[in-house]
Amino acid sequence: MLKPSSPNNPRLSRAIHKTQADVGDLLQRVFGHSQFRPHQEAVCRAAAKGEDLLLVMPTGAGKSLCFQLPGLARGGTTLVVSPLVALMEDQVVKLQALGVTAERIHAGRSRDACRLAFAAYYQGSLNFLFVAPERLAIPGFLEMLKQRPPTLIAVDEAHCISQWGHDFRPEYRMLGPRLAALRPTPIVALTATATAQVQEDITEQLGIPQARQFIHGFRRTNLAIEVSELGPSDRLEIAQKILAEPKARPAIVYAPTRKHAERYAAELAKSLPAAPYHAGMSATERDDVQAAFINGAIEIVVATVAFGMGIDKSNIRTVIHMALPSTVEGYYQEIGRAGRDGKPSRAILMHSFVDKRTHEFLFAKNYPEITILRQIYPLLSPDQATSRVELMRKSRLEEDVIAAAIDKLWVHGGAELDGDGQPRRAKATWESSYRQQRQHRALQLLQVAQFAAATTCRMRLLVEHFGDRSDGNFGCGQCDICVPSTATTSYDGDELASTREFDLKLLRALRVKDEQPAGKLFREVFERSGTQRSQFEHRLDVLARRKFISIKTSSFFKDGRWIEMRKLSLAAPGSRRLAELEGKRNPSTRAATFAAGSHVVHKVYGRGKVEQLVTEFGAAKAVVEFQKLGLRKVATVQLEAANDRNFGANS
Repeated sequence: MLKPSSPNNPRLSRAIHKTQADVGDLLQRVFGHSQFRPHQEAVCRAAAKGEDLLLVMPTGAGKSLCFQLPGLARGGTTLVVSPLVALMEDQVVKLQALGVTAERIHAGRSRDACRLAFAAYYQGSLNFLFVAPERLAIPGFLEMLKQRPPTLIAVDEAHCISQWGHDFRPEYRMLGPRLAALRPTPIVALTATATAQVQEDITEQLGIPQARQFIHGFRRTNLAIEVSELGPSDRLEIAQKILAEPKARPAIVYAPTRKHAERYAAELAKSLPAAPYHAGMSATERDDVQAAFINGAIEIVVATVAFGMGIDKSNIRTVIHMALPSTVEGYYQEIGRAGRDGKPSRAILMHSFVDKRTHEFLFAKNYPEITILRQIYPLLSPDQATSRVELMRKSRLEEDVIAAAIDKLWVHGGAELDGDGQPRRAKATWESSYRQQRQHRALQLLQVAQFAAATTCRMRLLVEHFGDRSDGNFGCGQCDICVPSTATTSYDGDELASTREFDLKLLRALRVKDEQPAGKLFREVFERSGTQRSQFEHRLDVLARRKFISIKTSSFFKDGRWIEMRKLSLAAPGSRRLAELEGKRNPSTRAATFAAGSHVVHKVYGRGKVEQLVTEFGAAKAVVEFQKLGLRKVATVQLEAANDRNFGANS
């Protein structure tokens, strides 16, 4: 076996021969930092000692150093597995600038360049070799690595290995068995976005169940989050107004589709330095936009979610989402690109009910009903590949449905693919795994909708979502919930014919009974007045943010999707608000309202029943009795009589 050669940089050569206890000295000598960022030192020392570990730390918090520094401390070569070419290229360039020997192997490089990179690895002249996960599947590649095993393995963007993650990649799922050939080399798994469930799956799939876990730093103290419910036609104008302010730039605007990215960029470019970025552009075009954005020639990039992965630009001031994201994890990663320099920054999310419908459509397309997979599976031959054309003929399903079904069967072990991507039948145990993943994906859609509709601190919700054990669980003091007056896109649902009348109806209904289901209340009190469900739900969120009502949210899985239930209660400020609203009402109006309720009881139960109720309870309590009789619609309209002192017990 070849012996590792020393790096060409004398400063680095001296540094890496220090003991493992001198990671602080390496930090200064090689990277030029006088001190660690929060949580970095403990991670670096554990990895330098050879411990397997999982690091979950937000974008921009310094994760890369947590494998680069231990890699140098351990000597030899660190193998870095990364699914992101842009990130790979960026890190290699920066390491080389420090005098560290680093190379990369991925499909974007020529065959000759990849051969030279591996030769350098084999000769022991590299400190770091970055590879795409697909490279490990190439016959013979792992065998060559085994001839000179790396001293540390770093798995970047490790959430991609988990089927519960927001960016699951099947090729990453095979990393565990493949990297086992290089063990006992320690493994460091790193990600910015992993829930507790994803964290557990990462360690299990990589074969490091006893890995030491570092889950830290999700709170962003310089990032103000704002969420606003706006129709698609209103969002561009709002974005233009926000970005017209120089202090709001540089900025990333995330669009839901390539078409939207092109259109929004064209409109913004009429008055601002903006450009689109998406996978439909050529590699040269994307590289040009990236370079222009990084050097400041372009201040606004309108992109699909692929942009920003691995792009290190510290001074992004604003991130705008022009539609509801598909996961909380993805959203957190995307807004994490703002304010890496520590200066005040803002994340703005614009959404509406139509976004939820779009996600539901895409979910049905990308995650077919399990009955579809059951239909395809027996059509596959266990002995030879079955063409997709043949599957279309036999099943009479559309090509895109066949493609989605085969993809999911492959991911869950029900199918294997040949070199041409044609499927062959595999294990019959795929169904349970697919059902769980489909249910989990539906839950992710529900979670992001709940985040958008939340009435508690945005940052606190994100910290709780990722299970940051080191956080104090306190409000951020700067989001649109904590400080509504600072919101740049504030909107209170004034499309309702009368928000005052709406509030009166709602608060009175809740005064009679707490924890009323929102859907039932809408049907019984508001639907007939012409109020749209989306208007109703939005106004609830407004009143909850103002602390007039409280909302308890629960969910259950039914018919292949998660159903959300919201229960409403009257809060103390809401009672005071109701008193203010009622104080402006004319007593004769209150009397007429009660009379109208009485009339309905007359009609249904007879005049004697009304008189009996009033005599027995007094008019103030009679309305409550109306409700007990099953007249819910009437009772909720007549609620003011229940606490109206103008109708005393002797009425």
